[in-house]
Amino acid sequence: MFAVNVERFGDMAVIECEGRIVQPEAAYQLRNTVIAESDARIIILDLSEVSAVEGGGLGMLAYLQRWALDHDIRIKLFNPSRSVRDRLDHACMHPIDVASLDEMTALLMIEEMAQQHYTAAA
Repeated sequence: MFAVNVERFGDMAVIECEGRIVQPEAAYQLRNTVIAESDARIIILDLSEVSAVEGGGLGMLAYLQRWALDHDIRIKLFNPSRSVRDRLDHACMHPIDVASLDEMTALLMIEEMAQQHYTAAA
């Protein structure tokens, strides 16, 4: 089974994924969730709880990478497991940007500061 949860932090959407992205339904669910966040500047795919990604999931990640580029959105992966990272490294696709913990912390702080500035200005 595959599940997603979306959290918004200003212009950044964090999509928390859980399960396996091996069946077409999971890949399409991921695509629909990401595309629904088309107003975000940055989309983070938190793969901490994803245990496996297979062919269809890898293809969908490549599609989403291209889709994000076409829509001027930065897409990043966060905390993929060792097995998921190995699959990504061996796939024949452009490397997907993987955010470090320090980068994620910085992105969250920037979004929080922007929200505070926006709220204070309003």
